[in-house]
Parts: sequence; structure tokens; C-alpha cells
Amino acid sequence: MSAKKGVIVMLSERQMMILRAVVRDFTNSGVPVGSKALAKQLPIHVSSATIRNEMAALEEQGLIRKTHSSSGRIPSVEGYRYYVDHLVKPDPLRPNDLNMIQSALGGDFHKIDEIISQSATILSNLTSYTAFTLKPELKDSRLSGFRLVPLGRRQVMAILVTDSGDVENQTFDVNETVTGEQLEAVVRLINDQLVGLTLPEVLKKLQTDIPVKIASYLQSPEGFLDIFGNVLTKAAQERFYVGGRLNLLNFAEDGDVDSLKSLYSLIDKTDDIADVLGQPRDNISVQIGNEMTNDALRHYSLITATYDVDQHGQGMIAILGPTRMPYSRMIGIVGAFREELAKKLLDYYRYYDE
Repeated sequence: MSAKKGVIVMLSERQMMILRAVVRDFTNSGVPVGSKALAKQLPIHVSSATIRNEMAALEEQGLIRKTHSSSGRIPSVEGYRYYVDHLVKPDPLRPNDLNMIQSALGGDFHKIDEIISQSATILSNLTSYTAFTLKPELKDSRLSGFRLVPLGRRQVMAILVTDSGDVENQTFDVNETVTGEQLEAVVRLINDQLVGLTLPEVLKKLQTDIPVKIASYLQSPEGFLDIFGNVLTKAAQERFYVGGRLNLLNFAEDGDVDSLKSLYSLIDKTDDIADVLGQPRDNISVQIGNEMTNDALRHYSLITATYDVDQHGQGMIAILGPTRMPYSRMIGIVGAFREELAKKLLDYYRYYDE
């Protein structure tokens, strides 16, 4: 069953077979599909006349439509929706694609962000679409260590480590009157008072009792607190990575420069793209065309999937491509990729925890 303007759509087995063939043929070729072409593809013998009648029924129900330039038919958004909900079967991952994923994820990574960033590139290369990756949620991450490393007479690097393996750093200048002993005392204070707390708890303490305690070691603690707060915020914030931005150029409507500008603007705004991707779900999700609220995406489809890293949280991957995408292949790639990414991250955390 599918819905068209609130009406439940019921299809016969033959109609489902024809709709499946129309979607698969059109997403592979980009050419509107006619009854003669379908007659050659269907697994059972059906006359062209019968196929035309069934296609007329599918058109009446809003699942396929005519184009101006051809007598053939193409799927509508509702047709793609029915196909994805009821007919699609994810293709198994090709061996060379699996080898490529495992090889690209098999390198040495020093930070979680490096793995997540590389994943966006891998996924965009695999699909030729634009890919998004979001690292596991960090709201439950805890501060596991803080250090200040002198880089020169007045320059210091602040390094913050979380129990999820994230390492953030920032370099800053200190007043020449501040001694090494004072900095060491501040580090001891931070580690004694804040290690083991969740990152939101640490941020809260930075605004309450910690400034008073640091003031006993530093005459002007505000600058240091700003730096520590910046590093902490970087570690706690959601972080999206985008791969294959330029791939969107391959699917833009001819001459529609304004739409392309809107799309690139959307991708570059973290809050907006977070709204598009939505909250993580436990399965693979497909949004098609005008099902997405942002008008810049009306000619695109978005496939999202979550990946679980045990107690370290849940992240998300997504691909954005044209509505005319080979859904079976893309859903298969996204499903397999999230499993390989989860394995890589579990290995990373296991190594870090040891």
C-alpha cells in the first residue's frame, strides 16, 4: 500500500512488477520507459497492450507520469516512495567496493574526527553523490584528562581528552608573568575537580566555582577560562563532515544557478543540514524530493542510516543525490558502509581503552 493525497493505493502483482521495472530501468538509463521495453524486461510474458493498460492504471494512481519529450513514462515522487517502501531489495555490496572501504578505513588514525571525515570522502567516492557523516553523540562523553604543553617562552598548547577518544587542542599566549608552577597548579586543579564529569557538567562548572579557584593561581584567569571553554565546546559539539560537494554539479537542473547556490548554502550551514538529516533512527531512511521541507532539495533524495558504537554512542551517515538514483544499489552501499564504519570505530575505541 502507498498513499496519494491521503488515498490508500493497492496494486496487483503485475502492477508492482511493472512499477519495479519502470523505476529500475529509468534510474539506470535516465530514459523514459515505454511498453515495448518493459515487455522485454518482465520475467513473465505480457503483451504490450496489457502493459499499456497497466501503465495507464499506474499513471491514474499517480505513481508514474508522462514527460513532454517522450511517449514513455517515468516514476513520480509517489512512485519512488511506493518502490522504496514495498518493492526495493538492497543490492549486495560488490567485492571491489568492500575492498575499497576496508582499505580506506584500514589506515592509522589518531582522532575519531579523522575517521569520520575520511568516511565522508569514501562514501562520496563509492556513490558519486554528496555524503555526510556525523560522529557518535558526545553528550555522555566525560573529560578524562587535561594538559598544558609549553611551546615556547609565552606560548602554550591546551590539550583536552575525553573518554570516547576525542582529543582537542588549541594554542594560546600566556602573560610573561605567569610561571610554569602556576600553570601546573591550574592543570592539577582542572584534573582534580573536573575529570570524570560529563562535558555539559564541566561547562557548567566553568561558569560557577572553577573561576574562583583558578583565581588563586592566576591574577587574570579569564583568558585561560576562555581558551579552556573553547576547547571543551569543540569537543562537545556535533560535527558533520561533507564529502563530494562538487558531485552535486552533475545533477543540477540545467541553468538553474540559483537553486545550486541555495543547495551549497544549505550544505555549508551545520544547523540547517542537521535539520534536514533529522534525528537518528535505528534503520535506513529514505526521503524523496518534496518530502523534505527545504525547497532546495525538491529534485534530490536523501538516504540516511545510523551506526552504533556500543556505549560510545550512535552516529549517522547519509548520501544526497538525484531522485533518479538506483535505490537498490545505494541502500545496499549505505547499509554495508555503516557496518564497516562501526567495526572500525569499535577497533579504535578498543585500542584507546587499553
